[in-house]
Amino acid sequence: MKNAISKKRPYGLFKEIDMNKQIEVIICSGTACYVMGGSELLLLEENLPESWRDRVTISGSPCLGFCRDRQHGKAPFVSVNGTTVPRATIPVILELIGELLEAHDASQ
Repeated sequence: MKNAISKKRPYGLFKEIDMNKQIEVIICSGTACYVMGGSELLLLEENLPESWRDRVTISGSPCLGFCRDRQHGKAPFVSVNGTTVPRATIPVILELIGELLEAHDASQ
């Protein structure tokens, strides 16, 4: 897979993915992420537009391990199709999902 740098996003690299599959969102619920706002992220599914729900899979992880070093940024962390999102918030994740879906729909 080839990486492309996003100039809009502070979290850097996006992986090229097969968008015919669902978007996979993994929310870290480890202690650091949970305390730093990850508990709010567990409500992401309630905030998804109805039209996205069949295209997005959301799951939790006991720990994604990104807080072990500083190169990934700061908690809370979310992985969206393999792209690490530090300091994740519901609006940031929804915006990223929207961009990925828009890019997929434009390529169809």
